[in-house]
Order: sequence, then C-alpha cells, then structure tokens
Amino acid sequence: MKILIFLLFCILSLPAQSFYDFNATSIKGKNISMSQYNNKVILIVNTASECKFTPQYKGLQKLYTKYKNKNFIILGFPSNQFREQERGSNKEIYFFCTSTYHVDFPLFEKIDVNGDKALPLYKYLKKEKTGFLWTESIKWNFTKFLIDKKGEVIKRYGSTTEPKEIEKDIIRLLKD
Repeated sequence: MKILIFLLFCILSLPAQSFYDFNATSIKGKNISMSQYNNKVILIVNTASECKFTPQYKGLQKLYTKYKNKNFIILGFPSNQFREQERGSNKEIYFFCTSTYHVDFPLFEKIDVNGDKALPLYKYLKKEKTGFLWTESIKWNFTKFLIDKKGEVIKRYGSTTEPKEIEKDIIRLLKD
C-alpha cells in the first residue's frame, strides 16, 4: 500500500505537460523547441501538397502575413497519412510550398499525425482537443489547432474550415 501511495504521489508531483515542452524538426532538419513560440498565438496545421484542401495554403499565408508582426505564427506539418497526398521529400515539399503558395511560415519535416509513430506533439494536441464525437485521431489533411499565448490548446478545426473562418478567433486571442 505504501508503494502505491508513493507512486501516486510521484505521478501527481510531475509537472503537467505543456505545448512548450515539445520539440519538432524543421523541414530543413533543425531541432525546434516549441518554447520559442512562447507568448504567441499559434495555428498548427497538418498539410499535404496533393489534397483538395491544398489551396488553403493561400489563406494560411494570408493570415500569417496579416498577423505575423502581432505575435501570431503558423506551423505547418506535412503528413502523408491520408491517401498518400504528401509523397514528396522534405526538400520537394518545401519547394512546392514556397514556389506555388509563397509560404514563409515555418514548415516542419513530414510526420505521422496518427498511430504509434505519431509525433509526440500531435499526440498531445489530439488529447487536449478531441475531434468529432470525442475521437482523438486526425481525420484528414488540414486539421488545425489554435493555441493561445500561454500555450493552451484552445480549439480544433476540421479540414473544411477555411483559414479566413479562424481569423476572428485569432484576433480575440491576440487581444488577450
């Protein structure tokens, strides 16, 4: 019994995991700590280059351009888990995004968003904000997570939510 109480105490004494505790690898291979985005409003998006939602890059870039100097950032995470709609290498993905949609917000290496090999950051995001009927899994490309300046996951948006529809939530969080 004493061991059980001790283990419970140890677990409860662990600091709560936060968005800022995670790292990810940039599309150019650099290890990035999410803590560098402290005090920013963040929109995280799993992306793909050959998806019917790929034109959302245009709206995402428009939001980023409009608010990047007001403590807002978008983080793009390419994933090939949905009908292999992101087959290219990291170099090819970067070229596509920058040349076709003039993306200049941070892009990260291609990742898994679901399953055992999912990026730990995505496991965390999915637990913090579940999807339709409280499911954790990402259903498709261009699922979005909005994070406030304190690192709290505020809202999850489905693939069909256009970037311009998120703008009002971004503005509200920028004012906080």
